Amino acid sequence: MAGLFESAGDGGAAIALDEVEASILRSLEVQMLELIGPGPGGTGGDPLAALFAEGPTEAPADPALARLFPDAYGEPGEPVDSETRAMSGEFRRYTELDLRARKRDDALAVVRALDGLGGEGGVLKVPAEECLRWLGALNDLRLTLGARLEVSEEDEQGLYALPDSDPRKPLVMAYLWLGGMQESLLEAMAG
Repeated sequence: MAGLFESAGDGGAAIALDEVEASILRSLEVQMLELIGPGPGGTGGDPLAALFAEGPTEAPADPALARLFPDAYGEPGEPVDSETRAMSGEFRRYTELDLRARKRDDALAVVRALDGLGGEGGVLKVPAEECLRWLGALNDLRLTLGARLEVSEEDEQGLYALPDSDPRKPLVMAYLWLGGMQESLLEAMAG
């Protein structure tokens, strides 16, 4: 897949996506929305109640969600003491709902932009003010795929040599494509 960003000259970026690329990216973002879940419930649409809603205090059991919503204290994969666990729980309780909302908003911005292509390919222009949303959404997808594939920095190079017969190949291709998209978007924003 060759869909990469180019500078639009105004701090924004543009990307040419064929119908398949647009469909894959949209599908991945919709799956991200499903993974993140709906917004905080139980507030009856009351914005004041939503403002004071508290999030969970435990890290998600799903490795992909744990990667998207990591503990604030301690090193990933390292044992933590009860004080560190309590501090992480407090931090999570007051920040995770906002972080989930931001990740949902980022994914929705990408889905809506892709919907603007009308189910076909074409050149998608991302205004400067939307580029950070796109970066966040692409990063979240890549982190999720990386967690599902159990990719570490050490074995990322080996992904390029994965045989076609490996059942992980389609996810690996998407993972690598998203990395290229992220990098090209950063370059487009700078240029």
